[in-house]
Amino acid sequence: MKITIKRGMVSMLASLALLSSCKDFEELNIDPNGANSQQVQVEYFINGSIIGAQQDPHIAERIFVLYWKTAGRQQLGGGIVNGAHNDGWSSDYYGRSYMSGWLAGINSAITVANEQTAAGTQQTYTANMLQVARIWRAYLMSELSDTFGPIPLDGWQGENPSYSSVQDVYSFLLTELREASESLNTAVVVPSNIRRFDPAYEFDFAKWQKYANSMRMRLAMRMSEVDAAKARSEFEAAASQPYITAADDMFAVAELGTAYSPLAGVMTRTWNPFVLSSTLNNLYLGLGGINTSTSLGASYAEHIKPENYIGIYYPNHFATATNDPSAGYWLDGLPAVIDPRAYASFAIPGDFNNAQFNFNPDQATARATTRNLLNNDGTTTFRAINASFTWNAFAPGDWAAKASRNQVRSWPGTMPRLINKFRNGSERRVFFANWESNFLIAEAAVRGWTVPMSAQAAYEAGVTANFNYWNLSTHAATYLTSTGYNRVGTSVAWAHTVEPGNTHAMQFVNGESGATGTVQIRYPSNGLYRDGAFRNDQLTKIITQKFIAQNPYLPLETWSDHRRLGLPFFENPAVEQPIITMPDLNANNFMTSSVRFFPQRVNYPSTLRNNNEAGYNQAVAALGGPDAVLTPLWWAKKQ
Repeated sequence: MKITIKRGMVSMLASLALLSSCKDFEELNIDPNGANSQQVQVEYFINGSIIGAQQDPHIAERIFVLYWKTAGRQQLGGGIVNGAHNDGWSSDYYGRSYMSGWLAGINSAITVANEQTAAGTQQTYTANMLQVARIWRAYLMSELSDTFGPIPLDGWQGENPSYSSVQDVYSFLLTELREASESLNTAVVVPSNIRRFDPAYEFDFAKWQKYANSMRMRLAMRMSEVDAAKARSEFEAAASQPYITAADDMFAVAELGTAYSPLAGVMTRTWNPFVLSSTLNNLYLGLGGINTSTSLGASYAEHIKPENYIGIYYPNHFATATNDPSAGYWLDGLPAVIDPRAYASFAIPGDFNNAQFNFNPDQATARATTRNLLNNDGTTTFRAINASFTWNAFAPGDWAAKASRNQVRSWPGTMPRLINKFRNGSERRVFFANWESNFLIAEAAVRGWTVPMSAQAAYEAGVTANFNYWNLSTHAATYLTSTGYNRVGTSVAWAHTVEPGNTHAMQFVNGESGATGTVQIRYPSNGLYRDGAFRNDQLTKIITQKFIAQNPYLPLETWSDHRRLGLPFFENPAVEQPIITMPDLNANNFMTSSVRFFPQRVNYPSTLRNNNEAGYNQAVAALGGPDAVLTPLWWAKKQ
């Protein structure tokens, strides 16, 4: 049987393959628009799909940064965190990933592999290429479904597809991953001139098998709250097989600088500030027992504040209508104790001698660390704030008049910013890391599932793996024994499950009078998890460490864990005045937690409704609620 590869697929293939395989494609010496399954190779489509899914700067800014990193609370942002979405961003991503891009390309790989096998023209490694394509397709479909919800299982056939529920999508993906893993022949060796068409593993099929089993564990765990029996069965089966345990097994793809291409770094847009989120900061602060003086050295000593000091209280300038435990306070220095990964991943304002300090968007902005707090008239200065060598992060939301009086919070030069190596496209974008496998195993063990490690061993292995990633291995042993609480009441040590109480005393300075005093700072009550009664149980520890470890490359996973479990604690957006796109959050309930206060998905693009109305209606019906940002997915918490 002969098939014709569609013009759009070959266009995508040709453009993406230029990055590493232009010569091979041209050597086909054929009209690409008429290329058939005997004239193209499966690896070209795999290569094109993996490269395209790295997201060029246009797509990455909109989806990875403004949607995922914001909703996943890896950075301070607006938009989706306040319940809003942008139809143009969604249309761009949906079109490139599904309609004409990465998913369409990988489906062509599957089609070509099957056709070549049927025709007897396959290579010795084609059967394995087919399984690789199925594994990568499973990831791409999970990414699309975890963003939007119901998606097609029968798409990419040149006609409008039907839409399947998220439950059916997950069932399909788990089957695909199992079958593909079982079908891989890990003894097969691919010729050296073919390996470069796999930018992740160079067609090391043993690693692809580990990735398939780890992905199966990820997706099985996603179902834990809605179909515990199937989640357990799938997870235990996957965990009994080889999975990602070593740093060398991670699924990661090298970024190629900042020049516009699909392989440019996903965080290279110079105008995106990438400042620390309050969520991540509250997890960092006080966690792990490592002093700032130990992490940074004696030269920073003059900037370090006492451990029981929260900062200067400016309630007229910083939002207080939020359950962020740090709300209203400005820390005029560096914290005494903080997770050492904070300084490894974010640069301190004014620390210009740090070789990893990133000066985006420009030198003048980054170096301007002194900004003003204004009086109520909005023009005259109440106080000038020098943010050099300070450490602060703020809740998102609507700050109302406080925003216009506060030039500090609105200026990227005053807050910790993501370090340079993640901004210049010199790293490898991580899709699945060894620490995630360990944290998944730890969670499964806590649930009583049969897995190859104890919960504590897996938890500590996950933390250690991530410390190794950050070159902080010398701190890991001390960190793992720490019983100090972070700002939301969680400690590190596995056996330390004593709850912190509801408040703790801290010293502060009154920003109006300059007087010092003591204040009882509340550990927030996370009503999304176990009715807010537990802040330091073992599952909270696992997800806290998993959240910290997934920064900065896996924001979709941090968002998904919170949607699934309500963990870790996410502070509510500030409601100094009502947020139109989040009407259920108000001045009377901002100290409570609700799924209605956090984004649950992204709306379908209008192009879907306009081009396939029947499919759109089918998708919304399968969603089980309105096509809205606040509608939970099948596997997520509903209240």
